[in-house]
Amino acid sequence: MAVGGVVAGAAPAQAATGEVVVFTTEFEKLRHYPDPASGSCHRLPETAHVLVNLTDSDVRMHAGPTCFGPGAEVAPDHGWYAPPSGMFSFSAA
Repeated sequence: MAVGGVVAGAAPAQAATGEVVVFTTEFEKLRHYPDPASGSCHRLPETAHVLVNLTDSDVRMHAGPTCFGPGAEVAPDHGWYAPPSGMFSFSAA
């Protein structure tokens, strides 16, 4: 008698739909991060001031350049203030 089964595994990483936009200064163009992949890490520019999450997923702001450690959740259609320092990053959920 044959027995069927389901192999459990990790779900494949998917990109969030939309983009994360970062405002730096009045003299620089906005930074766009389109469809960030789940688990991806993006270091913010040194002059970053504001991150706006225009995706359909949460993103996390990290107080470090490598997305290591806990982060503050930024829900879709919300933003987060990042003091200019070059020491912040964000990751996609």
